[in-house]
Formats: sequence, structure tokens, C-alpha cells
Amino acid sequence: MKLFSLLLLPALGLLSLAASPPNSLQLPKPVRRAMAQVRPDAMRAHVAYLADDRLLGRKPGTPGYQLAVDYVVAQLKKRGVEPAGENGGFTQRVRLRRATVRPGASVSYQSGTGAAGLPLDALHLLPHPEQPTAQLPATGLVFAGYGISAPAENYDDYQGLDVRGKVVVVLRGAPPAFPSTVAAASQDQTQLVRTAAVHGAVGVLFATLRPAVGNPARLLSTTSVLGADGKVAAARGFVSGPAGVALTGTLSAAGLQTLLRAAASDTAQVMQRLRASQPAPLALPGTLSARWESAYQDFDSYNVVGKITGSDPKLRDEYVVHSAHLDHLGVGAPVRGDSIYNGAHDNATGVASVLEIAGIYSQLKQKPARSILLVLQTGEELGLLGSAYFAARPTVPGTSLVANVNTDMPTLIAPLLSVVPLGAQHSTLAAPVAQAAAYLGLSVEEDPEPEQNRFIRSDQYSFVAQGIPALHLKYGNRTPDGRNNLSEQVKQWRALTYHKPQDDMSGTFDFAAGRTYVQLNFLVGYLVAQAPERPRWNPGDYFGRQFGGQK
Repeated sequence: MKLFSLLLLPALGLLSLAASPPNSLQLPKPVRRAMAQVRPDAMRAHVAYLADDRLLGRKPGTPGYQLAVDYVVAQLKKRGVEPAGENGGFTQRVRLRRATVRPGASVSYQSGTGAAGLPLDALHLLPHPEQPTAQLPATGLVFAGYGISAPAENYDDYQGLDVRGKVVVVLRGAPPAFPSTVAAASQDQTQLVRTAAVHGAVGVLFATLRPAVGNPARLLSTTSVLGADGKVAAARGFVSGPAGVALTGTLSAAGLQTLLRAAASDTAQVMQRLRASQPAPLALPGTLSARWESAYQDFDSYNVVGKITGSDPKLRDEYVVHSAHLDHLGVGAPVRGDSIYNGAHDNATGVASVLEIAGIYSQLKQKPARSILLVLQTGEELGLLGSAYFAARPTVPGTSLVANVNTDMPTLIAPLLSVVPLGAQHSTLAAPVAQAAAYLGLSVEEDPEPEQNRFIRSDQYSFVAQGIPALHLKYGNRTPDGRNNLSEQVKQWRALTYHKPQDDMSGTFDFAAGRTYVQLNFLVGYLVAQAPERPRWNPGDYFGRQFGGQK
């Protein structure tokens, strides 16, 4: 059955997308006409407003961020979107806490072997966002490689290691044998802390092989989301309650080498095993003790949530989520004479995409079977905080969220000829992506830069962590000249522009590519909203086992 007859005759049932090859998709005329109405100039206008100096970089908790909230709420209302936030409005309050370690923290390492202590400034404690005064008595240490315990992948850094009551030292990274998205997810700080706690650890030190760069005091502050009970509801690298640990911190390359030498090993020996995808657990001699105080600054920010109610009496209670983060970095250190981090590409273009998706739906008298949620999130730049809070505490029943299509910095600097659907390979979302891309004449490619770990670095991962299939559509490598090296062009752009004040309206934009990007994201979500079954993880998939309840 074609989608056209589906909309005319809903009583006949919903379209089985898997039954049709990707290039056979036929859309009803109203949908085609609505998609054709997306205008590059409209995208430009959204980005120009959101990236204006007047908004001062849209930092959460500032008047500039509130201007962005007011703008997107007005645009959603203009497009007939219903409020789906708290208390009948468009917003969800997100209480943020910036925690900082107070001066005077005491850290002591006793090697127990007569060896030299840790180098000066080798270890830095992270603040405790729930305990203003925290302490750790003299405690043993262990080295647990990458800190990963993945029995299904036949890999366990904790094998044969007694961790109970000790501080675990882990090295950031993942076994080379892991698939790229699994490797990325394995490095998530929150998951590493949770895994250490499950094994009985009381602390985690995140070690690095990189030489110290810049001011280490930057590492001494964190931001988290507070729940109504005043406890941490979402944070990167901290888990509240019994599932967490008392101490977290960072360890320099020199500090790691000191600990390994005290254990009659060294970094080269350890890395040889880890690079061969073999665990390298070690008991470390000596003890670590610490006492530190944390200062707090609490402030409110907001997610924006709108709804387009579906047309099917049963499926309208399920939701496909289109999301993008609304925040950026605010005002910071000057770069080439400018200190306002406007965030035009990151992520005003993503927000513009969601607003124009709402515009497509506003022109459809016949809405899709399922409902659509449009979520503009705060705190992505602070550690995916707004999306983590929403995904865990949505303003609709959590079990009703069936999929997330996230938009973050589509990098509109060249024609969009191919796409990389980050995460789609793990679920049945791959089918609507293939159909939508083929319909628009786009090819689907593998990630050209898997080392960037993008799958866990944007808001779609917050939904994945709640067991919800999700994806993030990025540019592919195809170029009009046939060289197919767009990733190289993006690397150059990123070096000059990404997370810098130069990401403003004076930069390079291809809003015609933005139009195609809007159409693609809309169409993927639309096909999911029309499908007879909600998306599901592929059988035996890592993320299905980790978060989706699969065995």
C-alpha cells in the first residue's frame, strides 16, 4: 500500500515501511507541497536572530538565553504548535547547579613503597554537587584500564581485580576492536562511574596520556541538573546515591606514570595490552586521602516543548521527538578581537531546522498517525543536561516516546549530497532514513570521522540512555566536484570556527543545503510517525542490551 492511499483511507491500516524498497517511496501531494515550501531565507532569518550579538551567546541562565526561549516559543505558536511543557505552557524548568571546588582542598598520596609521591598538580578533584564538604579517608587504588565492563563484547577491564572500597584509575579510551559507536558509548563518563560503583569502588580518577595544557583550574567546576528533591538528576560523570561514588577527579599523564611505576609497570607496557584490546588490570600500591569543599551557584534555565497531535486515535498517544539544543557558550575569552560566542552553526541552524519542520506540519491538514514533539533543549554545551533531564523526566509519559531525531550543528557550509545517520544502524530507524534519503536523492554513508565520538556527544544520546532509539543526521563526504572529501573541508572550518566567536553570521553558510536538511529530518520523523510499529533496537544490539532491556 502506498502512503498516499494510507492517508486517504486510514481505516485500512498503516503502511509497512519495510515492505517497500527505499527508492519506491511515494508521498501524498499535500506532504510534497508542504516540504517544497521550506525556504532558505526563513532558515537564514532564524539563525540571524538567534546568533545576534544581542543574545550574547545564549548561555543558560542569562537574559540572552531567555530571548532565545521567547523567540522559539513565538515561532512555534505562529506555526500552530500546541504547548507541551509544564503547567500548560511551552517550557520545562531545568534547575542547574554550577559547583566549584573551594581553595584549600587537601589531597595526599602515600605510595607505601618509599617511592616518590605524585607530581605537583598531577591530581585535581572535581566538586561534589551534593555534599558541600566531602572527604575520603586513606583508601587503596587500582588501575582498571579503560574502566569498561562489557561481557557481551567479551571484554572486562575489571577481571580479577578487587575494587571494593578503593579508588579506580581509568584511562580515557576504548578497545580498538570495538565498533565506533560502541567505543564512543563505552567512554561516557557517567557510565564509567556507574560501572566502577557496581564493582564496589568509592572513587574514580580519569587519567589522560596528554600533556597538561592551559589552566588546570578549568577542571575544577562542573554543572549538573537538580531534581525537585535537591539531588542531582542529571550530570556527566556523577551519579547520585548508592549507584555513584564519593570522589571523582582527573589525573595527569605524569601522575598515571608515577602510579604505574610504583606497581612495577609503566605506561608503555599497559598501553601495549590495551591497544591489543586486552585488559590490563593492576593493583596499585599506596593510599589516597582527600578532603575538599564545594561551592554552589544554582540557577534556572528552560527546555522548550511543543506538540503536534497525531491523527490516529490510538497512536496519537505515542511521540516522535525532533530535538535541537538552544544554548551556546555565552561570552568568553576573546579570539581575534571578539568575545561573543554566537553559535550560529552551533546550534542556531539546528533550532532553525526544528522550527521549519514545525512549519511543514503547520501546512498539513492530515497530521501523521503518531504525535510529534518539538524539543529545544538547554545545557547541551554543559554536558547534554537539558536533554538528559527531559529524556528521563519528559513532560509526556516516558513510555510514549518512540524515537528521537536530533539536529545538532548540521554544518551548512556546502551542498548536502550525502548523509551519515549516526546511531541509525543500531535500530530499525535505518529503514526510514534509507527511504527518506533516497527520496531526496541523497546517499547514505558511514561516519567519515568515527574518532570524533559524535554519537555520544550530542543530545540524541540522552534518549538512547533511556532506551529510546535515536539518531543524529550529519553531512556525508560527497562533493559536487566528485572529490568526495567534504570531511576535510569541515575539519578546516572547524579549526577556525567551531566553539569560537567566529561562529557568527559573517561565516560560510549554504542555506539551500539547510532546506534539504530540514526536508530530510522531517521526512524521517514523518515516516516513523506513520509506521505501524514503533522503532526497536536490532536483535542483540549493544544499545538494546545496555539500555533497552534486551537480553
